[in-house]
Amino acid sequence: MIDRVRLHDRIQRSTDILVALVMLTLTAPLMLAVAALVAWRLGTPVLFRQARPGLHGRVFTMIKFRTMRDVDPDRGLITDADRMTRLGRILRATSVDELPTFLNILKGDMSLVGPRPLLVRYLHLYTPTQARRHEVRPGLTGLAQVRGRNALSWEDKFDLDVWYVDHRTLRLNLRILVETVTTVLRREGIAAEGQVTMPEFTGSRGRARGVARV
Repeated sequence: MIDRVRLHDRIQRSTDILVALVMLTLTAPLMLAVAALVAWRLGTPVLFRQARPGLHGRVFTMIKFRTMRDVDPDRGLITDADRMTRLGRILRATSVDELPTFLNILKGDMSLVGPRPLLVRYLHLYTPTQARRHEVRPGLTGLAQVRGRNALSWEDKFDLDVWYVDHRTLRLNLRILVETVTTVLRREGIAAEGQVTMPEFTGSRGRARGVARV
């Protein structure tokens, strides 16, 4: 079992490097165009940088294209809904805002497939089981993203994350990548009901969870 997992993780890392190099090369013209649009509509910097916990909870800086205006109480720009721009909605709906994240994959901060990296301030809120999502590198996409994305409850997301950790295979990764394309094209689960993205995670209150189903 341990040897199988180690072999899987080595192959996955090699695949991550190859795909990241190819994608960064192929999408370079698109990223330059998006960077120019973001600079024009939102100003600089064009990249959004934020600390996120990765493998074993180690913190790294994730990069994406900016989709929101800066917080400015004087202009009424406080909540995510206030700060989100039309350009930002398009970038998020098409996942184009995620293209710079291939640099994180190339560096080894992230993987193509794995639990999505969340906020550092959530670390102390996880149950011991939920914290197991950090036993693998966080992913650009993951099982939760193709099973509902932001339309899922936090608990259902974490169930799927931990199920992935225990059952990860190259075949499952390929299946998730294929389903990700469909999810993006259909623009499914971009936001939770009544939210721009997801509500704040405040803990699961010790609620017992069932086994995730895929």
